[in-house]
Amino acid sequence: METHDIVIIGGGQMGLSLGYYLHRAKADFLILDAEDGPGGAWRHGWESLRLFSPAGYSSLPGWLMPPSNHDGYPTRDDVLSYLTLYEERYHLPVRRPARVAGVQRGSDHLEINTASGRLAARHVVSATGTWSQPYIPDMPGRDLFQGAQVHSAHYVRPEDFAGQTVLVVGGGNSGAQIMAEVAPVARSLWVTTQDPLFLPDDVDGRVLFERAVARMKAGPSETPVGGIGDIVMVPPVREARGRGDLSSVRPFERISAIGVVWDDGSEMAVDAIIWCTGFRAALNHLTSLDVIEPDGRVEVDEQRSIKEPRLWLAGYGDWTGAGSATLMGAARTSRDLASQLVAASALSSQP
Repeated sequence: METHDIVIIGGGQMGLSLGYYLHRAKADFLILDAEDGPGGAWRHGWESLRLFSPAGYSSLPGWLMPPSNHDGYPTRDDVLSYLTLYEERYHLPVRRPARVAGVQRGSDHLEINTASGRLAARHVVSATGTWSQPYIPDMPGRDLFQGAQVHSAHYVRPEDFAGQTVLVVGGGNSGAQIMAEVAPVARSLWVTTQDPLFLPDDVDGRVLFERAVARMKAGPSETPVGGIGDIVMVPPVREARGRGDLSSVRPFERISAIGVVWDDGSEMAVDAIIWCTGFRAALNHLTSLDVIEPDGRVEVDEQRSIKEPRLWLAGYGDWTGAGSATLMGAARTSRDLASQLVAASALSSQP
């Protein structure tokens, strides 16, 4: 059976960032990626998706993202190009498409099952992200709705909703950005559980990330204001605010066949609902290890599974490192993780 010291499941930004440090350490590792090409979840972002910060603050270790040849922050395509070139630049050992069906315990290793065969590793890093696990709340009547329902994970462009009556559900950055571009072409309404939290115009993703890190380090009385979920005022969102398109209403009570029913009993006909309601960690491949807790996470100690010490988790959000689901966070958290993996591999390889 093919065997490596370290196998990383997931070839997105976290997998590549971790691969950079392992490559420098001359570790024996392999990256398995389910996608057909480089880019991870960025391959599936909507057409107008942009980063919240300049290229220089949205880079993986070793090589800064090149400046964009257009105004504004890097686009989805800019990021895809960067990740493709990054993978080539450092000759990272990525095997794709290699979808992992499951991970099982062996006597002195973990076995990884893929469609093309089985591999063994002394240590496995799960870095599959969240894109493949979009979350939609279980609203009463959702299965009855005869219109279109799409999660932000599969949203592509506003023109698909032109002339329709559309609800955009969710008060985070994706909700704000999609509402901003759908409102000019459709009769749209933004549904949020509370008033959206807009950051000052001069706060971008770089500041937001630093605040998230500070929040994790601060004591209860020192917690800074502003988190990664607060809305960054990128140009399209600022323009929508200027048009008056960013007012929101509280959630409906249930969904009907033709639309939604509000708490006063009134019914509103709707053509489409766009769910911008977040994601959950994509961990189905770890089911047989019995490490997934009721909240859908794995209990970790500095990214190492407590129930299965040969398993490590990376890039799923703050519970696997401050801001680790972002480009900036991946670059920062992967360095320490790589050091721990190299040390653990050396220890486990001793007779």
